[in-house]
Amino acid sequence: MKRTLVIGDIHGGLKALYQVFEKAKVIPEDKLIFLGDYVDGWSESSGVIDYMIELSNTNECIFIKGNHDVWCEEWLRTGLADKTWLFHGGQETVNSYTTATAEQKMQHLNFLEQMPFYHIDELNRLFIHAGFTSMHGPQKEFHNSNFSWDRTLWETALAMDKRIKKDSILFPKRLKLFSEIYIGHTPTLYYNADTPMQGCNVWNLDTGAAFTGKLSIMDIDTKQFWQSEVVQKLYPGETGRNKN
Repeated sequence: MKRTLVIGDIHGGLKALYQVFEKAKVIPEDKLIFLGDYVDGWSESSGVIDYMIELSNTNECIFIKGNHDVWCEEWLRTGLADKTWLFHGGQETVNSYTTATAEQKMQHLNFLEQMPFYHIDELNRLFIHAGFTSMHGPQKEFHNSNFSWDRTLWETALAMDKRIKKDSILFPKRLKLFSEIYIGHTPTLYYNADTPMQGCNVWNLDTGAAFTGKLSIMDIDTKQFWQSEVVQKLYPGETGRNKN
């Protein structure tokens, strides 16, 4: 039976992506939805992009754009590296392109440019990297940057009193707009968890692959999930985004 699988933030951890695909037994019939932040952290950012381009030829794929992908896209377009980006994993991404050809860089730029900031499926499930602030949904969002940076959606979902039901006037309007919302961006490690977390109807799949956590993939219909090893163990001698 065809599955829809959602994948959390990868941050250059290609080995971890291989692991979770093997554990989940991903096949060409599976639909794959990636929640963004493919680059910045571990040493295989360009390899992750190469692999995703290959996947788009074998599977139905949706690649959501994250804030780190926006940074990388800008660097590939202009050749100018934002200092903040370089500090937060961008240098490792630049290093991963050392042997890349101009043609490969252009292919990656085109791939990143075509990524949507969010996706809404036929069951009214939203997939977005970070969040949105408009009470009318991401379609009415004023600042596109919220899609890849906002944390208030997730914080609101976590803070909700579980006794307040969805039909209550107290239930946040943003959360009522969709049957489910899938996000990345905010590592669950911040909440002492290394597995996918749920707050109301929001699922967070960023389980800290960029730091000392794991990469996660989830079947969104059954909520079964699979995880890689701690990604740091797959890249001995590297620090990822674990900088002082």
